[in-house]
Amino acid sequence: MAKLFDQLHHVCIVVHDVDKSVAYYESIGIGPWYDYPRHGTYVEYELPNPAAGKEARYKCADLGNMQLQLCQPSMLDSPQRRFLDRCGEGVYHLGFEVADRDAGEAQGRALGLGVVARGRREDGSGFCYFDTSDEAGVVLEIRQSVR
Repeated sequence: MAKLFDQLHHVCIVVHDVDKSVAYYESIGIGPWYDYPRHGTYVEYELPNPAAGKEARYKCADLGNMQLQLCQPSMLDSPQRRFLDRCGEGVYHLGFEVADRDAGEAQGRALGLGVVARGRREDGSGFCYFDTSDEAGVVLEIRQSVR
């Protein structure tokens, strides 16, 4: 069985103002930044607040060995908004690449990890956020890329 949290894909930082944060990162040489690519329609899509998910703004920068993501949550209730309000700006989640999202979710559940949010597209790509913030200090996500 493959290790669930073995291949780091990205670090996601929750911020108050994504444009201001991008400008700062670019001023110190980190970038270029682009809007998070939302590929295709989900056949499964479970979020605590789907409206908040649609309104959140994400920017990404591909670094040599991983991706850096910035998330500006909407003012609507969401895990990211609650994190920002409670903790301020900071690392919200670590995203790990897996070969099979469905198998990874099942493996996480077998380890006793609760699921915060999940989504899967027809091609099998998608994500699953596990409820690990109290124990791990951050949310751990698995994701399967579009192939």
